[in-house]
Amino acid sequence: MSQQQRTEADVPDASGMPMLGLGTWENDEYDACVESVRTALEMGYRHIDTAQAYGNEDAVGEGIEKANVPREDVFLATKVWNDNLSYDDAIETAERSLDDLGVDSVELLYVHWPAGEYDPEETLEAFEELVEEGKVERIGLSNFEPEHLDTAQEVLSEPVFANQVELSPLWRQEKLREYCNDEGIELVAYSPLARGEIFDVPELSEIAEKHDASEAQVSLAWLREKEITAIPKATSEDHIRGNWESLDVDLDDEDVAAIDDLGRQERQVDPGFAPW
Repeated sequence: MSQQQRTEADVPDASGMPMLGLGTWENDEYDACVESVRTALEMGYRHIDTAQAYGNEDAVGEGIEKANVPREDVFLATKVWNDNLSYDDAIETAERSLDDLGVDSVELLYVHWPAGEYDPEETLEAFEELVEEGKVERIGLSNFEPEHLDTAQEVLSEPVFANQVELSPLWRQEKLREYCNDEGIELVAYSPLARGEIFDVPELSEIAEKHDASEAQVSLAWLREKEITAIPKATSEDHIRGNWESLDVDLDDEDVAAIDDLGRQERQVDPGFAPW
């Protein structure tokens, strides 16, 4: 893939969401978070993902402000935590998130989990009000299974834009991918590198060697082939750059099929309150 193609690959597609973003989970040291966000944006990233639960929205906001990139070019997403999903709390804490981020609105606001105080009618009514007030552009859900998505779509008059879930070569989510494709819901992959487990998969190492790439870059390229947005976490400039350069990796059909057929299926994120 040429440099020109790589640049075009990361601008918003028809959905308005760039397919490679910077995840900021566990990036909670203030100055390091500011610098990683600034570095990513100036490298070419245009999608930044955070959450109330990460405790870094203020640092993410400063990183966006410090970057030599116009705010209107950044696709910014955050999430409302489980304890804040009653109607009043969802609105109040979402507005607080905007204050912490230093922005008037976000491109995407997620329900972090269908857990805790989540009530489909009450929570999603609050999210729709935030859209109507111009504080949120799109409504997202996270960690929702098909049955939870069904309920949400019945309640909402606004479309569900995206579902953010764990998705990687080691947790391929075929059923959920088919559902979201049929329903026109964007899939966003967190933990796309399976928390480092992808480095110990011989098949991925073979494909990486074939393309003079890393296992991480191959994994991100596979997700892109599946039209799934990935938001790998990275803090150092080397890791941020390595993930960005995954846009240069062009897998062939044989590579994609080999990853599709990996025998391993291992979920990495499985808290007690998970809905599955």
